[in-house]
Amino acid sequence: MTVRVGVLGATGAVGQRLIQLLEPHDDFEIAALTASDSSAGKTYREAAKWRVDSPIPESVAEQTVTATDPDEVPDDVDLLFSSLPSSVGEAVEPAFCEAGYVVSSNSSNARMAADVPLVIPEVNADHLDMLEVQREERGWDGALVKNPNCSTITFVPTLAALADAGYELETVHVSTLQAVSGAGYDGVTSMEIIDNAIPYIGGEEDKLETESRKLLGSFDGASIEQEDFEVAASCNRIPTLDGHLENVFVGAAEELTPEDAAAAMREYPSLDLPSSPEPLIHVFDEPDRPQPRLDRTLGGGMAVAAGGFKQTGLGLQYNCLSHNTIRGAAGASVLNGELLLSEGYL
Repeated sequence: MTVRVGVLGATGAVGQRLIQLLEPHDDFEIAALTASDSSAGKTYREAAKWRVDSPIPESVAEQTVTATDPDEVPDDVDLLFSSLPSSVGEAVEPAFCEAGYVVSSNSSNARMAADVPLVIPEVNADHLDMLEVQREERGWDGALVKNPNCSTITFVPTLAALADAGYELETVHVSTLQAVSGAGYDGVTSMEIIDNAIPYIGGEEDKLETESRKLLGSFDGASIEQEDFEVAASCNRIPTLDGHLENVFVGAAEELTPEDAAAAMREYPSLDLPSSPEPLIHVFDEPDRPQPRLDRTLGGGMAVAAGGFKQTGLGLQYNCLSHNTIRGAAGASVLNGELLLSEGYL
């Protein structure tokens, strides 16, 4: 049976991408759209300045946008996808969970909370069971699950593939080359980014360094023990529209050759969920791939691409890439929604 869903923050860039992915989805029916008070009462067509690379869905265009308030969302909506600014999400997401709604959120607030599962389904689907602890501790009928930052999502599946193949990771250094869409439509002006690169993105390095260790940690049924390898990140904004490219250096306890790393990533499994691509990690033999313009839409934008494997004095080096607003944001939330459905949380 189709699950009735809503989108919190539906008029923003990630909200629009969520609608693009949800409208044709076989398991989900868009039944509620929320935004700021200034948009409430308008049709979605009136409220949203549509910027996604496909026409606004007619089935959604005439729906009425409501305020982002639990009292404004129909009781028969089972799942909410949140793309709210973190300051807003911090205030209102718990209220929706208290009201009985299950929330799959892309917002950065509460990602590192001890009882909030931070999930990439192909990497740590078992962490979803933390919801039982969350409900008991908070007294919620609803639940809150998070997907990680768009840059974290890019390199963590590649690390998971190496760990799954039996390699003990000791150090990880990652330098990101992040697309301007990751900052939102108004985030970086043309005068800042054209003919330029910005070697700092506020708060981003900490997200890569902390979220990756939580994602790759172990869940014992009561809590998540984070991995203890060292992670250091440097984050840079570059003038590409979509697609985060990352240069990764991995030190392992065992010998880790480029050939073994590439094989581990090729063999790392996908999941039997509608939005999980096959293969999950697309491995290139060419030294100059992946590239954002050429490879960001692999697997419908849900795949991670890797290539440029070589041995260095700092260990294994490789490059990886994913589409930051699909796999890194809206698509990640949809995939978590599919996992919630398959695991019986809806």
